[in-house]
Amino acid sequence: MRLVLTESYYRFVAGDIEGARAQVDKAYTEHYQGDFEANVRSLVSDARAENIHEWFDYVKTSLGAGKSQKDMREDFNQLNRLLSVTAMRLDGKEEPVAQRVNWTRTAEEMAGVLDKAYQRYLAGDPQGAKGEVDVAYFQYYEKLGFEKIVLARISGERASTVEYQFSAAKKAITRGEPDAAVKGSLDTLAGYLREDAAALDSKVESALGVFLGSLLIIIREGFEAIIIVGAIIAYLLKSGNKKSTPPVYWGSLVALGVSVIMAWALNRITATVAGGQSQEIIEGATMLLAVAVLFYVSNWMVSKAEAEAWTSYIESKVQNSLARGSVFSLAFAAFLAVFREGAETILFYQALLAQTQSYLNMIWLGLGVGLVLLVGVYLMIRFLSIRLPLKPFFLGTSILLFVMSITFAGNGVKELQEGNVISVTPIPGMGSVDLLGIYPTLETLIPQFALLVITVVTFAIQLRRNTKRAAPKAAG
Repeated sequence: MRLVLTESYYRFVAGDIEGARAQVDKAYTEHYQGDFEANVRSLVSDARAENIHEWFDYVKTSLGAGKSQKDMREDFNQLNRLLSVTAMRLDGKEEPVAQRVNWTRTAEEMAGVLDKAYQRYLAGDPQGAKGEVDVAYFQYYEKLGFEKIVLARISGERASTVEYQFSAAKKAITRGEPDAAVKGSLDTLAGYLREDAAALDSKVESALGVFLGSLLIIIREGFEAIIIVGAIIAYLLKSGNKKSTPPVYWGSLVALGVSVIMAWALNRITATVAGGQSQEIIEGATMLLAVAVLFYVSNWMVSKAEAEAWTSYIESKVQNSLARGSVFSLAFAAFLAVFREGAETILFYQALLAQTQSYLNMIWLGLGVGLVLLVGVYLMIRFLSIRLPLKPFFLGTSILLFVMSITFAGNGVKELQEGNVISVTPIPGMGSVDLLGIYPTLETLIPQFALLVITVVTFAIQLRRNTKRAAPKAAG
C-alpha cells in the first residue's frame, strides 16, 4: 500500500492530478478495503477504521486543492503513519505514541473551508455558505478536539469567544449583510483560529504542563457536580433523613455509567455534521432539564429553612414531604449534575490523551490528584455542615443550588446556540464568565435574569410563610 501511495505522490509532483487520485483509490480499494479494514474494525476499533477512511478521502481531496509539494508530502506521510501503527496493532505490537495534531495546519484548512463559505455567499447561496461554516465548526473545531484543547490549555473564555464568532459569521450570512461585512466576520474567525493554533503549537510539552492541564479539567468539570451532590447529602443528614441518602448515591453512580455510554455515543454521532449538531442539542437539553430540577429542589429546601429549627416539625413535615417523592427529585438532581459533567469530562480527556506525546503518566496523576481534591470538597461540605446552625445552613444550601441552576441555564442555552437551535444576539464589550455560565448574548442572559427575578420573589414569599408558621410555635 505504501508503494501505491508513493506512486500517487510522484504523479502529483508530475502534475498528473487525476492519475494521483486514481492511485489513492487503488490503495484504498485493493489494499485497505476487505480483510485489512475488517480486521481493524474487529481487533482495533470502528473509530480507527473511520479515521483511516477519512484520511484517504482527505488526501484525495487535497490533491486538487493547490497544495505545495511539501504539504502534500506531509499529508501522505500522515496517512502512511496511521496505516503503519494500525498494522502494528494488528500484529500484536505496541503502538507508538500518536502523532500530535498540527493545529496551525488545521487552522489553515479551516480557513480554507471558511473561504469556501464566502465564495458560496458571493454566488448567492447563503444556505450553502452557512453549511460550510458548520463544517468548519463540527467537522474540525469540535471533531478534532480543537475546542477542548483550547479550553484545557488556553481558557474557557477564549473558547467561548471563538464559538460566538462562528455564530456571528452565520448571523451575518443569514441577514444578507454586505459582502465586506461577511468577509470581515469570516476573516476575524479565521484570525482567532490561527492565533489559537500558533499558541497551541508553540507550547513546549512539559510534565508540569500536562499535569496541570489534566488537573484543571477534572476540577473544572467535577466541581459543580460534587458541590450539588455534597449539598444534597448534607441536607438529608442535617434534617435527620440519613436513610434517604442511598438513592442520591445511586443516582450519582448510575450517572457515571450513563456518562460512559453517552461519551461513546457522542463519539459515534460526531462522524457527521448533523451528528455534531445533535451533540450540542443533547447537552443543552440536559442542562435545561437540570435547571428545572435544581430550581425545584432549591425552593423546596428554602421552604424548610425556618420550620427545620423545630425538631418536632422535622420529624413530621420533612418525613411526609420526602415520602411524597422528594427523594426522587433529590436523586434525579444528583444524577443530572453528574451526568451533565461526566460525558464531557471523558471527551476532554480523550482529546488530552490524543494530544500528549510524552508524560502520559502525568495525565493520570493529574486526574488522581483532582479526584482527591473533589473528595476533599465533598467531605468538607459533609462534615462542616454539622457545625452550622440549621436555618443558615438550609438557606445557604438552597442559594448554592440556585446559583448552580443559573450556571446551567446559561450553559444550556449556549449549547443550543451552538447547535443552531437558538439565535445569537451578542452584547458588544461584554466578556464571558465561564465558571458561572455567563456569556455576552441576550439569549443566555434573559433566561438567567428571569430566573433570578422569579427566585428572589419566590424566596421572599417562602421566607415570609416560614416566619408566620414559626411565630405560633415560638409563642407557645
